[in-house]
Amino acid sequence: MMPSIWKMPSHMECVISTYKTLTKIPNVLFAKLDKSGGKIHSRWSIRNIDRGCNTHYTMEFKIDEKFNVLNKSTFGVNISNQLLSADSPSENFKAIIYEDKSGKDNKTFLEVWSNDTLTHSVDLTALDIHGNVYGDSEFGSVDWSPDEKFLVYVAEKKPKKSEPFIKRKPSKDEKEDVDNSDKKIVPGEEHLYKKDWGEQLIGKIQTVVVLCEIEAEKFTILQGLPETWCPGQVCFAPDGEHVIGVAWDVEKYRLGLIYCTNRHSYIFSLNTKTGAYKKLSPDGMSVRSPRLSPAGELVWLQRAAAGPHHAAHRLLRLPSSVINNLDTTEDIQSQVQTVIDIVETSMEISGDTFYGIYCQSLPKKCFSVDGRRLVFSTPQKNEVRSYVVDLDNRTIVDISNNKSEQGSTTVTSVRSGVVLAVCSNLTTPGKLFVAKLPPIGSEQSIQWSYVWGPTLPAKVAEVIKSATVKYLDHEHKASSDDVKSFTSIYMGPSSGTNYPLIVWPHGGPHSAFSNTYFLEAAFYNMLGFALLRINYRGSTGAGDANVRCIMGNVGQYDVKDCLLALNDARERVGYTEKVVLYGGSFGGFTTAHLAGQYPDMFKAVVMRNPVIDMVSKKNYGDNPDGCAVEAGFTYREDGPVTEDQLLALRRCSPLVHVHKVKAPTCLLLGSNDKRVPAYQGLEYGKRLKANGVKTRIHMYEDNHTLGSLPVEMDSLINAADWLITAIKPE
Repeated sequence: MMPSIWKMPSHMECVISTYKTLTKIPNVLFAKLDKSGGKIHSRWSIRNIDRGCNTHYTMEFKIDEKFNVLNKSTFGVNISNQLLSADSPSENFKAIIYEDKSGKDNKTFLEVWSNDTLTHSVDLTALDIHGNVYGDSEFGSVDWSPDEKFLVYVAEKKPKKSEPFIKRKPSKDEKEDVDNSDKKIVPGEEHLYKKDWGEQLIGKIQTVVVLCEIEAEKFTILQGLPETWCPGQVCFAPDGEHVIGVAWDVEKYRLGLIYCTNRHSYIFSLNTKTGAYKKLSPDGMSVRSPRLSPAGELVWLQRAAAGPHHAAHRLLRLPSSVINNLDTTEDIQSQVQTVIDIVETSMEISGDTFYGIYCQSLPKKCFSVDGRRLVFSTPQKNEVRSYVVDLDNRTIVDISNNKSEQGSTTVTSVRSGVVLAVCSNLTTPGKLFVAKLPPIGSEQSIQWSYVWGPTLPAKVAEVIKSATVKYLDHEHKASSDDVKSFTSIYMGPSSGTNYPLIVWPHGGPHSAFSNTYFLEAAFYNMLGFALLRINYRGSTGAGDANVRCIMGNVGQYDVKDCLLALNDARERVGYTEKVVLYGGSFGGFTTAHLAGQYPDMFKAVVMRNPVIDMVSKKNYGDNPDGCAVEAGFTYREDGPVTEDQLLALRRCSPLVHVHKVKAPTCLLLGSNDKRVPAYQGLEYGKRLKANGVKTRIHMYEDNHTLGSLPVEMDSLINAADWLITAIKPE
């Protein structure tokens, strides 16, 4: 069936109108409960086309014991310049770190509020004791001490000043010629290369932990950690004298951090008075998301610091007896306990199936009142699901809110026995729900109550809400591979068959599509496309063995899985001849393979920052270890570069099939992409044109995500135009 809009002389008016309509739907970024569990503070984002950026704003809700909404914010409050914020333990104070971009130079301020009064405002830029404050998801944090007298946060270390070897200087008094090692200018180091943390973390090189004594407005850079450690995710220990955090060790090498949970790191404690530190986690591991329970215990996520860029994690625990005696306890690492181990395939839990932990972080407030139970959310095959784990007996119970319809539940906060979550699916943007955490042993009886969600524009509600969404299970029945099965998510118009179909493998390769609201999917669905979003073997959320099976088999497993998923979808949903390819990053890698290996099967191709040549990407991308691992060998920076390794990288690359491609191809590239540098797509496009393939390249001043609003708008509209033009009737 051909959508009616495609029969018009020009479809662009409809494409532009559809995108503009979808931008009016806000997206919930974060939500938390106050300590009583009766007030919700939520943070939302909405695309502001005229300003060319996303506007962030807050909404607050007051709920009663039965979770009825007593009142809510009349209007949202714009907080787009806010980097970080934290309420004090008593909730009598609030700390906010924000950027002021109104002047010639950006400035960063720390404000401390007491109810409706601004008690402190400090220009952190003017202090000049550190660089930019970190507000990102990897390093960024701000936390109050238990006595509410101190704050701790993470910032860039102030670099040493340098100057040319030969420079005319003003004369100075001999008394001024005093050796001050901290301020001494070192000549000849102006252009010394300093490697940063790569994609989306450009310019972030060396972090420091900053302690603020609030009343005195005194700021101190905490000392004591090894110089090769980059600390982040810091918080105060219960004694108020120690801070606990994550430190990434760059002594051996530093690789891109974003999306990569395999970087060598430690959970550490640091005495703010003496500078004494301790490793709380073992060597050779990658750790993240330390959380302190009301009972004084410490939990975190951990996996091996090697292998695929993302994989299953353990949930680990240190008892309060250790946390309360950090300076005197010996052999701390021997007292670490495993609460949830890495799940190789699956395990049965209270009548359900659990595939392991794959979340990037735990909720900041994630414990029951007594600290015995922890609530978390993690991808599980086609959904994000939420669980309660008993830290003592290690039982896991699914508490997801999808009894009435399929979808995903992401818990964001747990306070006073109340659980707050965001629920969404491909046809419904994120909505806030709350529930009372049932007693131990009765968690499956949880009852969720709706709080609030955005109202959909009429045009969106009419099309998207009626869309068909199906989970498809696939299996290579005749295969001898250790892992044979995988899944996909089909989304299509509510009636009819033979709609044009987008075959859409995800990036990574170690990530997954979930049944959550996604503007891009809604956009194509409203334009009349059916979507097949494929979680090929190698995806997360289906057991650690599934994650690792693709290593050494890229360009094979993912390609075979996409073909099987396409054939199964044709049989189960409806046959279509008009099939197009769409993918970004590693999804672009798989898409390029499909276009080259099966040139007559697809009518058009759109790729965003695709991986084209593993040889050159290994040399210039910020995560070269990923190329080695996926090609089937261990990453090393020392020793020889062997011919076998180079051949392995080249043989699995889609570049070897570029001469066979026939489908019109559109490439969307970011000039600031550090993960998959733009020359990968440029090389591919050059060869396509030389082979006579209709090719178009869009180059954007953006990073790997192509996520800035002007770039998203232009790239999505151009991509839709490319696909529709390629397959609509003449």
